Amino acid sequence: MKLLRYGNPGQERPGMLDADGRLRDLSAFVADIDEQALSRHGLSQLAALDPGSLPIVADSDSVRLGAPVARVSKIICVGMNYADHAAETNAPVPEQPVLFMKATTAIVGANDDVIIPRGSVKTDWEVELGIVIGEVTRDVSKAEALNHVAGYLVVNDVSERAFQLEHGGQWDKGKGCDTFGPLGPWLVTKDEVPDPQNLDLWLEVNGHRYQRGNTRTMVFGAAHLVSYISRYMTLLPGDVISSGTPAGVGLGLHPPTYLKPGDVMELGIAGLGRQRQRVVAHPADAR
Repeated sequence: MKLLRYGNPGQERPGMLDADGRLRDLSAFVADIDEQALSRHGLSQLAALDPGSLPIVADSDSVRLGAPVARVSKIICVGMNYADHAAETNAPVPEQPVLFMKATTAIVGANDDVIIPRGSVKTDWEVELGIVIGEVTRDVSKAEALNHVAGYLVVNDVSERAFQLEHGGQWDKGKGCDTFGPLGPWLVTKDEVPDPQNLDLWLEVNGHRYQRGNTRTMVFGAAHLVSYISRYMTLLPGDVISSGTPAGVGLGLHPPTYLKPGDVMELGIAGLGRQRQRVVAHPADAR
C-alpha cells in the first residue's frame, strides 16, 4: 500500500493510492495515518479494503500532499552511513552508527517550499531512505527488527553546514530548521519493499543530478539500524529513522555548492516516489 495525507497544513486527511495512481480518501476508516493505522493490526485492516470502493479525491493532481505520517515523536538520523559520503567529507567510515536527532518541527510535505534559514550561506541537500516504525520497539534483535517496521519513505535531510559544523558542536543545530524535513510523498508499506537494501536513490538541483546511489552500499542496513537504535531509546509507531545519504552533497563538491533562493530540488527513491521543493529565502533575508 501507498499511504498518504493530503490537504492544507494542519488539516490533512488520510488517503491511499490505488493501483492506477489515483488518490482515494481513507477518512471513513481511519482518523489519520498515525500509531493505530501503522500497527500490524491497523495495516492489515487497511490492506483488506477494496481501494476501488473508496472515494476518489477530487482535483487530486493539484492537492497538496502533507507528510505521510502524523504525530511523529522523533526523527533519528544516521550520519556517514555511506562510505562514499564519508570520503567526500573527509570523515572516517564509522565503526558504529553515528546518531543525531532532527526536530519534528522541521517536517513538511514532499513538495512544500524549503526555507533557507536567516543568515544561512551553506544550506545543503541529502536524499535518504526513511524507515518508519510501526510497533513500540525496545532492544529488538537484528533478526526481528524489520518486523517492527511499517514501511519506507523518501526523506530530504536538508542541512545547514555552518550551523552543523561551525557553531560550537552538535549536528542538531544544522538539521532541525523549519522546513528541513520533507517526508513522502507517501509511505510505502514494507510488503511492497521486499529488500530495503536494493533501492536506487537520486537527487537533482535545477536539473543537474548530484546524487545517485543504492541502499546496498549503506554501511549499516535498515535491520541493523532499527536494532541498534532501539538499544538506546524506545522507538514509537510513526518514528522515522533517516538512514544516511550517498555522495554528492553540496559540502563535498569542489568547490562546495549550496542552495540559494530560486533553486529547485528534485529527488526520489525507486518505488517510493519523488519529491520536488522550491528553495525560498527566509522572510528576514528577503526584505
